[in-house]
Amino acid sequence: MPTIAKNKKAYHDYEILKTFEAGVILSGPEVKSARSGQINLAGGYITIDQQETPWLINIRIAPYPPAFTAQQNYDPLQNRKILLHKKEIISLIGKIRTQGLTLIPLRVYTKKGLIKIEVGLVKGKKKWDKRENIKKRETKIKIQRRLKR
Repeated sequence: MPTIAKNKKAYHDYEILKTFEAGVILSGPEVKSARSGQINLAGGYITIDQQETPWLINIRIAPYPPAFTAQQNYDPLQNRKILLHKKEIISLIGKIRTQGLTLIPLRVYTKKGLIKIEVGLVKGKKKWDKRENIKKRETKIKIQRRLKR
């Protein structure tokens, strides 16, 4: 499963509680553009509307240059539909509304020729949580350096 794009900022800003694999509905030129790495997950999130349909919001897929004629009125930031199982959607709705959690895209990858997205159920970190993680990482690096000597 080669990774196409990764949301690095998400791992820093959020505590990831659970991950899901989901499909994304894309047009032909969007698929080619995504496979060439022209996708940006930063600032993206997932909402679930009244009809229990999950939507990928604020993800930028650049227009594919060879398909210029097919993409005359193309909006790179358009909302895209996410494909999840009905049971997953229902459980996510409950967790988002009652516990105040968020759904964000973590990475985009290919699986058996299809574009898949890894969705994370996350909780925002406080500033002191981020500092604590940095301290842990630095101490781990110091230990590794001393063990090498």
